[in-house]
Amino acid sequence: MKIKKDDTVKVMAGKDAGKTGKVVQVLPKEEMIVVEGVNKMVKHMRPQQRGEKGQKFEFDGPIHVSKVQLVDPKTGKTTRVGYKILENGDKVRIAKKTGEEID
Repeated sequence: MKIKKDDTVKVMAGKDAGKTGKVVQVLPKEEMIVVEGVNKMVKHMRPQQRGEKGQKFEFDGPIHVSKVQLVDPKTGKTTRVGYKILENGDKVRIAKKTGEEID
């Protein structure tokens, strides 16, 4: 996958379109990512003992990687991701718009 953990991405489609956040978790087998502050979900938990109250847990759900674009750290605009092989044989990610290397 071209999106890695700790990248800043912008959501391009869906209910959270336009939001920007940091990638917290990458699920490569499902082609999904978890972005901080995007796709909020609520899980209800039943009380475990008598007299106890139920609880609601709010968490960030996964979103498909095709719905996001990487935000270029240099310009702050969205860009596609490509790869470039350096002279020493290392493969690095590059921003398609600027051609700059992405950390």
